Formats: sequence, structure tokens, C-alpha cells
Amino acid sequence: MVGSALMRRLAREAADLSSLAPSSLDLRRQADTEAWIGEHRPEFVFVAAARVGGILANASFPAQFLYDNLMIEANIVEAARRVGVRKILLLGSSCIYPRLAPQPMPESCLLSGPLEETNQWYAIAKIAGVKLAQAYRREYGMNLIAAMPTNLYGPNDNYDPMNSHVVAALLRRVHEAKAENAERVVLWGTGTPRREFLHVDDLADACVFLMKRWDSEELVNVGSGQEVTILGLAKLVAEIVGWKGRFEFDAGKPDGTPRKLVDMSRLSAMGWKASIGLKEGLADAYADFERRWKAGTLAGREIAK
Repeated sequence: MVGSALMRRLAREAADLSSLAPSSLDLRRQADTEAWIGEHRPEFVFVAAARVGGILANASFPAQFLYDNLMIEANIVEAARRVGVRKILLLGSSCIYPRLAPQPMPESCLLSGPLEETNQWYAIAKIAGVKLAQAYRREYGMNLIAAMPTNLYGPNDNYDPMNSHVVAALLRRVHEAKAENAERVVLWGTGTPRREFLHVDDLADACVFLMKRWDSEELVNVGSGQEVTILGLAKLVAEIVGWKGRFEFDAGKPDGTPRKLVDMSRLSAMGWKASIGLKEGLADAYADFERRWKAGTLAGREIAK
């Protein structure tokens, strides 16, 4: 999702682009990663590759979330050092901040308290990535920067029932409920946590903006500045999909962090802000979902038929 958005945005720049399909190179393998970067010798690198997923995926595959993300970022950064890459942007996540961080969450609250348990493995790997970037700057003089986006959604999202994040999961669940004339959809938790969502095209624009303008080891938050409850998000998805049923919540399942809103002061002061509103962005994401659903290219599509 993020990689394809970056390619769309970078197409507007005067640049020769190279990208990696997930199946073309295993970035967890150091020798393979070094060989690819050595062959292509990029000048700038955007590190969007990662193993990602929602609460269920994090709980089911903690070792994979920790190992895979550590290896991906470490192998790319070391390979880039060996060939003299000019600048690297590493993408992290707002889940690196403490579970009960001050709201909005400033970059300075990193490592100031315990993490949210439901995504701690992914968060620890991404924190390691931030520190890796800072260490390589200090020891080798490399120009590495790190951006921490809030919850993402948009075209080419992952709608797999096991591994999707909340927006993709809701779009799929509500779409299936409409197709089956179901009267209710049961969702995890209480529906009360507040979340901030950012369309992936806005993130891509922010990444290009930062690659041009930011050269510090201090990380930078990227968000929309707007938040909504999970129930509010679910109702908005139902409106866009055109489903008239009701939502019920299983309070025995985890909510995750009570509230996640990033402090955008640093990026806003540079002159950047998001341009895609949540309702507009969700409509765009649903159009992409419908296209892929009809084409039969979604994971688990045959189960839902």
C-alpha cells in the first residue's frame, strides 16, 4: 500500500524509479539485500517494506513481527551504507509511543513509558529502526531520517481477514454484511478508542516533502490531525458501503491503546498538512476494495463466496 503510493507520488518528480515487489527479493536476507542495492546503487531510499497487521496478527505472530521488521530495516541500512546511498527515509509507526502517552503524542515522548501490549513486538522493531538511523548518522555520518505515520488506509490496502488493520477490516466486514443481508456486525472491543487516520497518498506526499526538507536525526510525526472513535469510523464505513445494519461490540476482546493522536507541530511548522478528508479517503479506499473484490484478487475471497 505505502510503496505503491510512493511510486504514484514520485512519478511527479524528475527521478529514475526502482521498486521491489514483495515476491522479488527477501529483504530479511542480508546477502540478497546487499546484492540488489549494490546492483541498482540508488541515490535516495524510502524504506516502506515491513510486516504489518492489526491486533489479531500481532498477537498471533509476535516472533515474525519482531524478527522480520528488525532484519528488513537493518539489512537495508547496512547495504545502503556500503554503497554510499545519499539519503534514506525510514517509515515507522505511531505505535512506537507509550500506551498512555500525552495526547497529542509528541515525538519527545518516545521511550517515556510502557508500550501497548497488543502491538509491542512491532513497536519494539520500529523503535530499533529509529535508533539504528540515529546510530548510523552518528558513527558513519549517513543522512537517515525517520517518519512516524499514524494509522494508514487507502488503495492497495491488505484486506486479509487475519492480518488487516481496522479500516480495511471494517470495509470488508461491512461489505460482506451487505452482500449477505446480515443485520449486524460484531467488532472487537468497546468501540470507544479514538484513532487518527491518514490516507496513504497524503503519507506519500509527506515522505517526499521530508526527503527534500528534513535532515535531522529527530523523528517526525505524520498525521491528519483529526480523530474519530472506532464506532464513529464503523458508522462512516457503513454509510459509504450502503449497509443499514447495526454494530455490536465484543467487550471481552482488547481495545488496544485508548487514544492515538500524533502531535503534528514539527511537520506543520515546515508547511505540510494532509489534504484528504476521512470520508473522501474512505470512499476512495472502498472503490479500490470493490474493484479487487470483483476481480477476485483479495485473500480469502473464495471463503466469502
